Amino acid sequence: MAITPADGNLKLQLNQNGLRCEDIKKNGYHCKREKNGPGTGVTSRQHRLESFEQAPMYVAVMTYLGFGIVTLFGYLRDFLRAVGLEKCHVAQEREEQKDFIPLYQDFENFYTRNLYMRVRDNWNRPVCSLPGPVFDLMERVSDDYNWTFRLTGKTIHNVINMGSYNYLGFAENNADFLKTVADKVYQYGVGVCSTRQEIGNLGIHEELEQLVADFLRVESSMTFGMGFATNSMNIPALVGKGCLILSDELNHTSLILGARLSGATIRVFKHNNMHSLEKMLREAICSGQPRTHRPWKKILIMVEGIYSMEGSVVRLPEIIALKKKYKAYLYLDEAHSIGAVGPTGRGVTELFDLNPADVDVMMGTFTKSFGAAGGYIAGKKELVDYLRSHSHSGVYASAMSPPITEQIIRAMKCIMGKDRSSEGIRRIRQLAENTRYFRARLKEMGFIIYGNDDSPVVPILLYMPGKVVAFSREMLERKIGVVVVGFPATPITEARARFCLSAAHTRAMLNQVLHHLNEVGDTLCLKFSRRKYSSCPNLYDETDFELTADMTHDTFTSQCKN
Repeated sequence: MAITPADGNLKLQLNQNGLRCEDIKKNGYHCKREKNGPGTGVTSRQHRLESFEQAPMYVAVMTYLGFGIVTLFGYLRDFLRAVGLEKCHVAQEREEQKDFIPLYQDFENFYTRNLYMRVRDNWNRPVCSLPGPVFDLMERVSDDYNWTFRLTGKTIHNVINMGSYNYLGFAENNADFLKTVADKVYQYGVGVCSTRQEIGNLGIHEELEQLVADFLRVESSMTFGMGFATNSMNIPALVGKGCLILSDELNHTSLILGARLSGATIRVFKHNNMHSLEKMLREAICSGQPRTHRPWKKILIMVEGIYSMEGSVVRLPEIIALKKKYKAYLYLDEAHSIGAVGPTGRGVTELFDLNPADVDVMMGTFTKSFGAAGGYIAGKKELVDYLRSHSHSGVYASAMSPPITEQIIRAMKCIMGKDRSSEGIRRIRQLAENTRYFRARLKEMGFIIYGNDDSPVVPILLYMPGKVVAFSREMLERKIGVVVVGFPATPITEARARFCLSAAHTRAMLNQVLHHLNEVGDTLCLKFSRRKYSSCPNLYDETDFELTADMTHDTFTSQCKN
């Protein structure tokens, strides 16, 4: 396979099966790619690497038509169930309780009953091996159109795993790598059975927190046993009534839940749109709180490093500039970016060569790049000390399991080179190479993909509900395990398959996946790309911010106490 550089982009002239790129079939007109406006510096270069191509109009029309048809058939089936011509499998109210307030709202369950049930064989597939670059699945079938499943006793072996967040390949069962983890099981057991404030604070917990702080280059850190709870249980400790949260419209559910539990006022700005964010900041400063117009106690901007459904990277330099300009605070969720981007895996702050001290609250999880479980909050020592006594997740939750703690320690030491090897850096570079190769090949084939060229999260847009189901089943027939996502997790016209790249994927594995993707894309007519980047202003507006703006204000932690 010949690879030649052209205009800074890889041009792959020959694929695994000897097909020239020009021979790959495409559904629709393709024209030369257009860049998204002028710009200089790291920020503009990173931003232009993002792709959010819009589908042709007929695709949107067919998508709405598809949902309309299945909805009509859903109402027809509900009518047949009501008159007794079709068996009803869903939970129903007992006849003797018909006068009580119903527990099950019929309309609320319409989507689950009539749409999801028909296609739910594409989710919750039982895995019976290590979920590494390849895994084994237990075969199951349904005799009643997916209302129930039964296992056949057969196993589907060596399915290529393109759905797990195993970015650096640390979810592994290599006995040599896991020796220290096994030793900690013998020393501490597998559970602590207490909170850290009582008798669950182990030495390896403190070792991990110091290691996380050193890795992120901040003063201090605090770890938690669950990544979701790291957001949902700590945000209410930082903000409350009289505070304002400015949240990106594509933020994860854990961030949304934490914001709602806090009692703070929530306003949503358009995804990665600096004009929208600055407008809200300016209004918040000028108008203050509703009715009283008193100044907000705190203004907290919440963003993610890599957005898990879009594959886009946060515009961190501009957000930090706005944060300094309007004296706001910044909460950065690096669940998908820590370990996965940056020359040494330190996340988006390193990717943009920024000072970690400019981020007030750094959050991340250990469930992805580190092959473990849990999460962390990092930043200034005052912030972490405050959370140790005020965080519900820290005060009431059981301490992190010792073998999980050691797994994170050994993975982080490997990334940092403290194990006296270059294995960690090799994996980071391999992930970056796999990511760019996979994205470049998909673009050449004619698929519409979202996100940043540095993001290992690669969404392929499928749009139509019928094609989403067919795509997942066709790929499994070819022993490729993929994750498909549709409404309501995505906009109704933007159903997609989400691929997650890993350093453990070999070039042969990726070529095999790409070969089958090319076949399935032609069979199902999924190559909608016209090779023209979207000019959507919501995603590509450039703003001239002053990145060196001075900021003098009290620490975030001192404000938390007020």
